[in-house]
Amino acid sequence: MRAQRLSRAEMIIWQNEMQKKPGIINRSVKNVQTRINNLIPEKIHQFVTKAIKEMVRGVLFGAGFTTRQQIGEATFELNEARIEERIKFYSSSAGAEGAITGFGGILLGLADFPLWLTLKMKMLFEIASLYGMDVNSLQERIYILKIFEITFSSQANRNRVFKEMQAWNDISQEIPTDINELDWRSFQLEYRDHIDLAKLLQLIPGVGAVVGAFVNHRLTKKLGKYAMNAYRMRLLEP
Repeated sequence: MRAQRLSRAEMIIWQNEMQKKPGIINRSVKNVQTRINNLIPEKIHQFVTKAIKEMVRGVLFGAGFTTRQQIGEATFELNEARIEERIKFYSSSAGAEGAITGFGGILLGLADFPLWLTLKMKMLFEIASLYGMDVNSLQERIYILKIFEITFSSQANRNRVFKEMQAWNDISQEIPTDINELDWRSFQLEYRDHIDLAKLLQLIPGVGAVVGAFVNHRLTKKLGKYAMNAYRMRLLEP
């Protein structure tokens, strides 16, 4: 029970962070990013949106991402210990992958996106499964997408996504069966804006390997912790 109390306390801290109003710096950065995005030709936006949509859809809804459920196989505390181990594994793997692609310069740097995306999604599927979720259902896979989105978002968008996750029992009943109806444009812009600077530094010869290892490790670990609190919110809340 003590472990659950600690998990609940961490969850409450996370919930408060997700509901913070955007600060001055956050708003300023977002405004600059928005102005830059407005300068990019619409055809490029359409191309990138389609590319990211197809990539995420292929990973998120691929048959290779079915995972054996863990319901009833262990206590909540033991499953959380297992989840912490898997986060460490995937964070280290992502760091190694980022170092290798960063060391290779621009060409290998471009390969980092799909490789890192696959690692992150595999980690989320394992975490969901260890919490006893049916990752084969459309609703759970969309929830995984929401965890991904809330992690890599501006604070304003984070506020919006968090409200959806809080009301997931109701929201999940209204999920479109056609995933093309999801707002992929907003999804890819938020994701790109969140990681663009770090990923640009990763392409610079000489420092790319160090940046790639650090950024991939740190952000993968962050994604794992966000996932833990997102599922705690559904399992521990009365």
